[in-house]
Amino acid sequence: MKIYISGISGTGMGPLALMAQGAGMTVFGSDLAGGAVTNELVNHGIQICLGTQDGEFLKARVKNDGVDWFVYTSALPADHPELLMAKKLKLKISKRDELLNYLLKKLKLKLIAVAGTHGKTTTTAMIVWMAQRLGIPLSYIIGTTLPFAEAGHYDPKSKYFVYEADEYDRNFLAFHPWLAVIPTVSYDHPDIYPTVEDYQEAFRQFESQSETVIHGDEIDSGLTLAGEARRYDATLALDVIQRIMPKPKGLMKISALQKRKLLQLMNEFPGVGRRFEQVSEGYYSDYAHHPEEVAATVEIAIEEAERRGLKGVVAVYEPHQNSRQVELVEEYAPVFQGLEKLYWVPTFLTREDPKLKVLQPSDFVAKLENKKIAEAAELDDDLAAKLLDWHKKGYLVLLMSAGPADAWIRKLVFPGNQESAATQFVHAPRSASEDAR
Repeated sequence: MKIYISGISGTGMGPLALMAQGAGMTVFGSDLAGGAVTNELVNHGIQICLGTQDGEFLKARVKNDGVDWFVYTSALPADHPELLMAKKLKLKISKRDELLNYLLKKLKLKLIAVAGTHGKTTTTAMIVWMAQRLGIPLSYIIGTTLPFAEAGHYDPKSKYFVYEADEYDRNFLAFHPWLAVIPTVSYDHPDIYPTVEDYQEAFRQFESQSETVIHGDEIDSGLTLAGEARRYDATLALDVIQRIMPKPKGLMKISALQKRKLLQLMNEFPGVGRRFEQVSEGYYSDYAHHPEEVAATVEIAIEEAERRGLKGVVAVYEPHQNSRQVELVEEYAPVFQGLEKLYWVPTFLTREDPKLKVLQPSDFVAKLENKKIAEAAELDDDLAAKLLDWHKKGYLVLLMSAGPADAWIRKLVFPGNQESAATQFVHAPRSASEDAR
């Protein structure tokens, strides 16, 4: 089968492309610009086009290669040229969930779906990490890059498929997992779920569609990873691993020796891209853009700074999506406790409601319990100089952003390395499909 993925460079669609190719499909795709997984796609020989998505590359692939299925990201509007071209060419058209369900059925895989407002990326990555270290065959898709594995993979020996199930666009409701893993649930995505009850009802439905559900219990005392949130995610990942790892015949539980080995391996977990990722010594980048997520990341950073003997933590925060922040602005008051300094930069705007006033950094700072440590800032040379000075004085520098600030701080830390995945193909603006969250 030959499939074409529109928005292929995004962290939702790129890993799907890798898995589909691994399962024997021929994959093509396009995107406005390169994204986090573009290099992985190219390294696997997947033919992609970056730049103007006018439908011509799709048309050429249909003519020259044949395309059976057009799959598109949730970021595509209804009048997108490629989507219109796919309809004109009478191709089979769907979002990613339909293709993934097709693969699950075709490959006879048991679905382990990790869902939740926070923690799903890290928990999924921890499961993949442990499975690799233990030699457990596993297929998976994760919405980020990994320092120890590809973002999407199909192992023909695997019985299980681990999926970071995103609630955005109600994607996760298309699945009926063998095992549902839910780290945390707190209100998010007001553009999709108008009320808290709508959001909670979606998770109740997801749980009702799942054969077994685990939420986690007490944090395993043998875990030494920095941050309570990461230790909580690790406890959930260990639960999953113990369910799927081979056991001696006749035994239902693992031995005390095996448990110690599992804890040792988990404590060596190297992290994932954009989840408290060490960009350079003393500089960290995290995808946090929800108050609860931010609070957990701040806690991890403070604990890490103490372990490293640093003086404290200085943070830069770039919120994501004004419509989300309008709903959550009151929840930020206590979340930055323990920081030495906080620089609040303008919100990264995507999929906005034009009727809503755009909140400014000063609006957020005014609501903080510890507002004296915070100031409004811009991603400019002045802020760059301040961060370099804080770092020189012995502070951990933490960026929290789901937007362009991540690229900004990487350029700050590595000024001579400005080449991105996008520049290897077509000079174009940021990818339209990172991934519709």
